[in-house]
Amino acid sequence: MTDIKERLVRALSHPSDSSSDFDLNPGVVLPGNRTLRPAGVLVPVQIQSGKPYLILTKRASHLKHHPGQIAFPGGKQDEGDADVSAAALREAWEEIGLPSKNVDVLGQLPSHETVTSFIVTPVVGLITKPFEQRPEEGEVEEVFSVPLQHVIESTRFSIQSRRWRGSRRHYFTVPFGPYYIWGATARILRGLAERMEM
Repeated sequence: MTDIKERLVRALSHPSDSSSDFDLNPGVVLPGNRTLRPAGVLVPVQIQSGKPYLILTKRASHLKHHPGQIAFPGGKQDEGDADVSAAALREAWEEIGLPSKNVDVLGQLPSHETVTSFIVTPVVGLITKPFEQRPEEGEVEEVFSVPLQHVIESTRFSIQSRRWRGSRRHYFTVPFGPYYIWGATARILRGLAERMEM
């Protein structure tokens, strides 16, 4: 656990710019009066059988925003949250049953702007104790793990595209088995991969 903790802390110490869902789509014109809402997501790393894994969720298919997509546990910052880290930890408890006392927060990745007008801060945390995964009924369809090594190798990422609101939108992907990891989740992981390779 010490080795991966040191590697993550070192990666988080590298300065870099924030990212955006529009990184690969420079021609997209955004409204000038756009208001970005703060949100926090947890990038939870857990040691399983001696190896580091990343915990992710599959969102319920009936949700209004991002139905069925692969996501980090997290959400918008509420008035009662001290900061985005607190929001990420609260949401991780609500969405997957991860107690905040079981998380060693190592730091933050640069913020990420989404097409849904959120400014998301990824909070990297190492899970220090086992916990019982409990998907939030109605919001989370599944909680699953991906080997961390799979998502910190930049060669595993590819750029794909689809039509969105009348134009072609490009985005990063890093599929794993039956899970199609793309969009903001893949872009944030791509940023982590770049830092881990420095």
